[in-house]
Amino acid sequence: MSSYSESLKQVQYGRNKEHDKLPQLNLALVFGQESNLPFYYRKLAGNIPDSKTISRLLEELNILGYSKVKLVLDRGFYSEVNINNMFKSHPKFLAGVSMSLTFIREELDGIYDNFRSFERYSENYELYYQTVRTTWNYTQKRPYKGDTLQESRRLYIHYFYNIDRAAEDEKNFDRKLIALKQELESGERVPGHAKLYQRYFITKTTPKRGTKAQIIDENVSKAKRYFGFFALISNEKMDAVTALELYRNKDVVEKAFGNLKERLNMRRTLVSSEQSLDGKLFVQFVALIYLSYLKKQMQDKDLFKKYTLPGMLDKLDVIECFEQPRKSLRRGEILDKQVQLYHDLGVVPPTSL
Repeated sequence: MSSYSESLKQVQYGRNKEHDKLPQLNLALVFGQESNLPFYYRKLAGNIPDSKTISRLLEELNILGYSKVKLVLDRGFYSEVNINNMFKSHPKFLAGVSMSLTFIREELDGIYDNFRSFERYSENYELYYQTVRTTWNYTQKRPYKGDTLQESRRLYIHYFYNIDRAAEDEKNFDRKLIALKQELESGERVPGHAKLYQRYFITKTTPKRGTKAQIIDENVSKAKRYFGFFALISNEKMDAVTALELYRNKDVVEKAFGNLKERLNMRRTLVSSEQSLDGKLFVQFVALIYLSYLKKQMQDKDLFKKYTLPGMLDKLDVIECFEQPRKSLRRGEILDKQVQLYHDLGVVPPTSL
């Protein structure tokens, strides 16, 4: 959450996913997998990357009484340190990983040629899938013994391949190569592209023909080999489709951040003191619980076919309440459709007192 404040201690410059050129405050938010409700939050300095928060998160969940948890994490949380910490603390985890990792590519190479089999095609998700069991080289420094423990731990890699994504990635890559070639031959090189020039092109310059760039086919083929693939790793045995469903359920957190920023007006902190920030975050967290509950009930009752979330609330917002001094609260007229909405949301319809 970006901020103009110069007095909030944890507002720092960091990796801003929205490319907002302002310092920011980060927020750690944990949701229950089955309830789809938030139950934990913590503010973080804006310059702390996601990968640095896991060990502290596990410690705090343990203090709260949640020693046996399952964590679903996106690629920003991957690091060798985090994976080792999770093996040490023994939670079940499922995490996204980059296809550029050496061990991810090496394991895929062993099944690459037979990957696109119709027996491993998911019609619901429109992709191919396969799981590989491998080992993680676990390391743990033990200061009390003055040594480092090294062991092999069981790890599962779930691979997925999407043909449409592969085609789109290849088109975008070829467009990028064309642009790089034009930069080289025109002499208008971009300093930030130096490594790409070196990796994918050989240049020759003559007085008559000027500079000509030739593609290094081997390097281009290596880059395209993994287009359309993505991978998840887990220390718990499950099939690849189940892993994908669990991983995609984390979208509830991403959408919750959207709700915080847009519906609950937290795109900017709009406070200048630590006390005001703490109070605002707490109120917003409580509001997010209500919002998340309504969203889950609407999904469970299939209400999104008829309403958007604001549209559903508008249907109930027209119900009036009347209050007079020393008199009981009176509820205005309510339609059968509105009563049904309350029941679908798991809420007792309002009555006059």
